[in-house]
Amino acid sequence: MIRIIIADDHQMFIDGLKLIISSFDNVQVAGEAQNGEAVLELLEHTRADLVILDINMPGKDGIETSKEIRKKYPDVKILIVSMHKQKEFITRLVAAGVSGYILKNTGAGELHDAIRVIHEGGEFFGEEITKEILHSMRNRESIPEAPPFSKREVEVLRLLNEELTTQEIADRLFISFHTVESHRKNMLMKAGVKNTAGLIRYGINTGLIGMG
Repeated sequence: MIRIIIADDHQMFIDGLKLIISSFDNVQVAGEAQNGEAVLELLEHTRADLVILDINMPGKDGIETSKEIRKKYPDVKILIVSMHKQKEFITRLVAAGVSGYILKNTGAGELHDAIRVIHEGGEFFGEEITKEILHSMRNRESIPEAPPFSKREVEVLRLLNEELTTQEIADRLFISFHTVESHRKNMLMKAGVKNTAGLIRYGINTGLIGMG
């Protein structure tokens, strides 16, 4: 069971997320808070695997709260769900150690994908967020090591290079078929390529895939 804490200063948004999450298998809301301080207090006595955070909250904002969570509770993952997609927010939150970032106008399917991928040790950035990261890269701004492939994404990339199928990769890494496809989709967007062959070329050119 994936246990989630939701933090947002709008109760209507919290209630909406709870309703959506209630339809997911093996996912439950363990607590809710309307500011960063309340999240940190909740984590002192509530077991959670993932915290869903907004950026703009009274008191500690999502960025400061993310830093505190990573410092005090390193095993707890963080997913940002916000209406902001400006590069300055993305850059600061990536630096703060969040595992994912999606927009509030996303659908339930993408939220479910994000929760599952992050829980299995990956990172998940929504399509519009990834486009903003790529835009910053191409203009040589803010994010020097982009595209920020996660450790799990690099593992998937290297197994793709070994010509394993999606199911074979899922079996090798003990993750689902759908999660492998989510990793591949994220890498395609981050690298700005159209297919797996392009990903392999990108991996070789950047040294992510070893030469021998």
